[in-house]
Amino acid sequence: MHLEEIRKANELTQLQLGKVLGVHQSEVSKIEHRSDICISTLAEYIEALDGKLEIRPIFQDREVRINQFEGLSR
Repeated sequence: MHLEEIRKANELTQLQLGKVLGVHQSEVSKIEHRSDICISTLAEYIEALDGKLEIRPIFQDREVRINQFEGLSR
């Protein structure tokens, strides 16, 4: 899913999400339309929607949970 679809599925407008994040609506729009995004920004966005971002590389024989980036968001 695209970030915009995730936000809409949570029944929030860009303005509402911006208030949760402490940014203007235009910044939410920029985040949603970026093709490259900082992990901390993505984590903040997801957490503002009451979610949790997890990064997992998937190999042929296993999946690994990367915890190096935990705590980067607010």
